[in-house]
Amino acid sequence: MNLIVKPVDWIEGTVKAPPSKSYTHRAIIIASLADGRSIIHEPLISGDTIASINACKSLGSGIEVKERKLTIDGNSGRPEPIESIINVQNSGTTIRFMASVSALCNRKVTLTGDESIQKRPIGPLLKALEQLGAQVSSSKGRPPVTVHGPMKGGKCTIKGDISSQFISSLLISLPLTERGGEILIEGKLKSRPYVEMTLEMLQRFGARIDSYINKFRIKGNQVYGGIEYTVEGDYSSSAFIMAAASLIDSKLRIENLCSESKQGDRKIVEILDKMGSEIRTGRNYVEIRGDGNLNGIEIDMSDIPDLVPIVAVLGSLANGKTLIKNVGHLRYKESDRLHSITTELRKIGADIRERKDYLEINGVKELKSAKLHGWNDHRIVMSLAVVALRANENVVIDSAESIGISFPEFIETMKALGCDISVG
Repeated sequence: MNLIVKPVDWIEGTVKAPPSKSYTHRAIIIASLADGRSIIHEPLISGDTIASINACKSLGSGIEVKERKLTIDGNSGRPEPIESIINVQNSGTTIRFMASVSALCNRKVTLTGDESIQKRPIGPLLKALEQLGAQVSSSKGRPPVTVHGPMKGGKCTIKGDISSQFISSLLISLPLTERGGEILIEGKLKSRPYVEMTLEMLQRFGARIDSYINKFRIKGNQVYGGIEYTVEGDYSSSAFIMAAASLIDSKLRIENLCSESKQGDRKIVEILDKMGSEIRTGRNYVEIRGDGNLNGIEIDMSDIPDLVPIVAVLGSLANGKTLIKNVGHLRYKESDRLHSITTELRKIGADIRERKDYLEINGVKELKSAKLHGWNDHRIVMSLAVVALRANENVVIDSAESIGISFPEFIETMKALGCDISVG
């Protein structure tokens, strides 16, 4: 499926931020392990979160899906495989979180996914699960993976510079083991805000975890209790709307964004402010008055990697130089995002260079029309759709169906603001 994006001069309106994908994943999976029933209001229903719903059902949890609510009957921390093979499709979060959940089972569970998933490393997590007593096997540290528990707990060591989801995965499952355990982090833990979100959700369900700079201590034999919870709005997805409003003349209000959220990607507000966008925040909203006049920025984005593609877009049209540092771990996402965003932005005239773990960008005044490859990566497709609003003619972007992984209403939301985006 292709997106056809026409340049525009003005956008305006009020929209509601979509529900947080990260919080929805965590709520679904932790609730599925709880003792009792949980009600999750305003969840994100997308390709990724449906993968988590189906995976939890495969391990014995009861989940009823309605338009704006999930009712989840947990398995009391004792998942029992109904199916021996779980296909997570394209969801990296699902396969990483469910690897540790599967280690709670006393039968073999095989986790697999699409071609993209089978290229993404999961070896460090599997080694940690082995240290905790599970039996694992994989294809050179990549899916498909087979996990056979139950793991008992203990001490494990894991690198912190590949994926914070490895640590979140262990944190979700270790409290339910017999012994609990200790997680030691080697090196700097990148994307730490995502781990803080996991800890927040675990606390809501009643877990107690001691958190330090480079280690976590977890008591065993804990019980998660069912809760009622409303998912907050997603800063990661809203970043695309904010960026569009900052690149052209605009008057925008995005509601359903918690000003005190633990989401690391809330930093998009600070980034846009530093780049010169006129931005105002309230308790539950963000307002932007854009004029397309932005300045380059030097920024360490090691903790907020999901924002890198859209910040690269902003830098491509900003005055001066933009340097995005310490983002080598983006090479292990749905695509090698450093390479994919660099390749496509250069096609439309951006002055951008890809280095080992950073991007170097010199802003330009105008971009040209081109046919762009979305790399079957939702964040790349949406970033390219935003930058296309400033091209001199129409831009065509392929693999647009990937948007459904995280922001199914993206096209409709952008059209509601006055963008001319169509599917062809």
